[in-house]
Amino acid sequence: MLIDAHCHLDFAQFDRDRTEVFEAAKAVGVRRFIVPGTTRARWQQVLALGARADTSVCLGLHPYFVDEHQASDIDALDQLLAEHPDVVAVGECGIDGRFTDTLEAQWRYFDAQLQLAKQHSLPVVVHCVKANDKVVKRLRQLALPKAGLIHAFSGSIEQAVAFLGLGFKLGVGGAVTYERANRLRRTIKALPDDAFVLETDSPDMPLSGYQGMRNEPCRVAEVCNVVATLRGQTAEQVASQSSATASTLFGLP
Repeated sequence: MLIDAHCHLDFAQFDRDRTEVFEAAKAVGVRRFIVPGTTRARWQQVLALGARADTSVCLGLHPYFVDEHQASDIDALDQLLAEHPDVVAVGECGIDGRFTDTLEAQWRYFDAQLQLAKQHSLPVVVHCVKANDKVVKRLRQLALPKAGLIHAFSGSIEQAVAFLGLGFKLGVGGAVTYERANRLRRTIKALPDDAFVLETDSPDMPLSGYQGMRNEPCRVAEVCNVVATLRGQTAEQVASQSSATASTLFGLP
């Protein structure tokens, strides 16, 4: 069994309907999908997907869209988390260091969401680009009871160890399929079996060989195969452990 631990199922961005996307993933062994919210405007769409028996959802405010967020979104998120106990995490939230002009606002929304995660005893799904060390420091200060997932991790083994020491798991997706990703591949090879979960970030984060194409949840199986080869394990071993780790992290049945 595979769980796609992070996929943005925004069907306006796919060339085929949702049934085909789900069925293509199930055909390669994917049995559960975890879908994050990124803006207040998308939360209801994400919650609707959560009505599916095979889909769990997160709600959050993504740093990439910080210009779309408003202070009132935090109160609205707090209310939805209280109303929907089936939401499995706060996210996707975090810091994107590429956008230096919005960092102050990014940290404001990130801190507010970390506080909500602590209040509601939920894990967080963290987007962290060019900010690993600063995010580690902030997470250490807060000591979140349920920790969470560092989505699309691409840092060093030292940074990986720092996140793992706080109880976080690392998201491994399309980036690991590129032969030039030497540092990431070395890190993945060195991780404990329960340190990571497989993800696609579809329709983004395309795999090697699919550049310029929309990513899909079905390709998490290809991520699994690459990770298994790197670690000298079978795909079945990697898939089973990743799914078990995701189930524990997100409190899945």
